[in-house]
Amino acid sequence: SQNVVTAHGTIMSCYVPGSRTRRFSVSSRCTTVMPAWVIDTYGNNDVLRFTKNASFPVINYPNEVIVKVFAAGLNPLDVSMRGGHGAATLSMKRDPLNIKQTGSEFPLVLGRDVSGVIMECGLDVKYFRERDEVWAAIPPWKQGSLAEFVVLSGNEVSHKPKSLSHTEAAAIPFVAMTAWSALVNTGGLSKDNCAKKRILILGGSGGVGTFSIQMLKAWGAHVTVTCSQNAEQFLRGLGADHVVDYTAGPVEEPLSALEKFDLILDNVGGDTERWALNLLKPWSGAKYVTLVTPFLQNTDRLGIADGMMQTAATVATKALKHLVKGVHYRWGLFAPSGPALDEVREMVDAGQIRPVVEETFSFSQVPQAFEKMEKGHARGKTVVQISKGGQD
Repeated sequence: SQNVVTAHGTIMSCYVPGSRTRRFSVSSRCTTVMPAWVIDTYGNNDVLRFTKNASFPVINYPNEVIVKVFAAGLNPLDVSMRGGHGAATLSMKRDPLNIKQTGSEFPLVLGRDVSGVIMECGLDVKYFRERDEVWAAIPPWKQGSLAEFVVLSGNEVSHKPKSLSHTEAAAIPFVAMTAWSALVNTGGLSKDNCAKKRILILGGSGGVGTFSIQMLKAWGAHVTVTCSQNAEQFLRGLGADHVVDYTAGPVEEPLSALEKFDLILDNVGGDTERWALNLLKPWSGAKYVTLVTPFLQNTDRLGIADGMMQTAATVATKALKHLVKGVHYRWGLFAPSGPALDEVREMVDAGQIRPVVEETFSFSQVPQAFEKMEKGHARGKTVVQISKGGQD
């Protein structure tokens, strides 16, 4: 009977010949729940809860896909979100008309990277098929990848690099899309205009920094980075042309002695803006792009309307202040993009970008993975392996 079959994977033990639905080999019963790590309130590591009864994701739009998660990557953002950072803005994004009650985001699944296999496609999805191996960066307003399944827009998903395992692939998408948004969307860089450009990355040993070094070198740029002394050889191994140790003294002094830069990517924030823009080539279209912005803090503190007004006033004031000095001041904000990940996949499979995995945890060790993230100073990604080669 047609009325017992959905195209959304919520009932999966039924099949109608000739329909677009299919039978999943997830379990022997109709599956409406799945295992996941969730939070029911914001707080420290104690709020993480494992459940076997998380709601199975549902395809609500015809361009969506359901992905079976093989590996998930954790980011510092996951730790911040666990504590409630950005809750006001993300809640508005999830429910723009404010129809639902406060707290309707719970139970919330964290995890911003996913590598896995497509289990079902919406009716309008043409670029993917069931059983395709894919990877994606999951927007922070969507349910994350610390679960057996996740639903995503087809525009956010890309075919996984053939040269990487799922565990390796889960180390790349979110940092890649953050760096891509900052360097390409905001900074205006591309593989066609990067040759001989001088780029400075402040805070080069984190996930965004290590990815940016490799991508920019693949595009022919000259890359200078700042990092601690113990990360210097590691970053040189990724291709950095010049490394400045910020623990040896005020980092602006050795940087000021260098030839000026075409673009600065700031992963550090704080006092950096006071001196960093002086390192740019004036009146040449040079840009300073910072990923450390007060946008989410403003909306958390002041509410959506006042927070956005404060944010707009801040960025406009700073942009104008520096424009009269001949340089461009910009904020970089994460943006998911399947087509951009397609280009990253090509660079990965060409050997130009390699994953940097710090440590791998099993699905039962998610709290330990969060503890690892909180300690910081990691040179690579913390990855959670959720299933091996399709075997639970």
